[in-house]
Amino acid sequence: MSVATVNNIPVPGKSGSADIPWNKKKPQQKTVTDWIIDIVIGVLIAAIVVVVLYPLWFVVIASVSDPDAVSNGTMKLLPVDFSTSGYQLIFKDNRLWTGYRNTIIYSVLGTLLNMVVTLPMAFALSRREWKPRRVIMFLLTFTMFFAGGLIPNYVLYKDLGILNSMWVFILPSAVNVYNLIIARSFFESSIPESLFEAAKIDGMSYFGYFIKIALPLSSAILAVIGLYYFVYHWNDYMTGLVYIQSDQFQPLQVVLQKILLAGNTVAAENQSAEIANYAGQIKYGVIIVASLPLLIVYPFLQKYFNKGVMIGAVKG
Repeated sequence: MSVATVNNIPVPGKSGSADIPWNKKKPQQKTVTDWIIDIVIGVLIAAIVVVVLYPLWFVVIASVSDPDAVSNGTMKLLPVDFSTSGYQLIFKDNRLWTGYRNTIIYSVLGTLLNMVVTLPMAFALSRREWKPRRVIMFLLTFTMFFAGGLIPNYVLYKDLGILNSMWVFILPSAVNVYNLIIARSFFESSIPESLFEAAKIDGMSYFGYFIKIALPLSSAILAVIGLYYFVYHWNDYMTGLVYIQSDQFQPLQVVLQKILLAGNTVAAENQSAEIANYAGQIKYGVIIVASLPLLIVYPFLQKYFNKGVMIGAVKG
């Protein structure tokens, strides 16, 4: 016997698909329209994935393929005349390992200094009872739109004695105002004020509250800001190009650029047909060498972005 409902009361003898309650644990029968929509969405997602991943895949296969096949367009999806000669030439250059060592040191020390400076500063600026915070925030924001320029910075670094040293990569970028604003917004909106009031009643100081309560609750912002700073230091190219003259302090990005130019110069002068073939592979190989460490680290921090990517957004 079929059963329908009237005013939420079961009525025997009447039935209808609209009267059957929806059960999330039981799969629902899809209509033709639902199947069409699912197929369209699947095709769009697949197209987006291909558009995003194919350039990355192209760089990978081009770095181990015959440069002539890459330039004339015969290489599409798979490597042509597989060869690792370009990578061998890159890794044989001792400057590469010096650049890797320098960039790792600059990135690790620079990120640690960034976090030590940015997080306490952001916490202080998030406290509404601290009166000068608006003035200080205005002065910091002002520097986002107006800067001294290249030549004044060069003269300043020279007077400070950090020119042509590792400290020129670390000290001038101790705090980034954009990341500071994100961290301040997190402390203002994501940590309940009642926690501070309870800690204050227990006699805890601002410093104790920041170390023992605020930071343990800030894993998302720590991961997001830390990755932003690390990527900035890892990709820092202009600092080494402008402020460093000694090869022993050059970062990885400048070293790879010099290796690439050296390969292009040899190819242009036709000094060796074999080395000339390396130039095409080197061009794509340096991209892989520079990007691979970040591509390895990012998946381990990706889970924090689900929570941290919207930090600082306007909430309604």
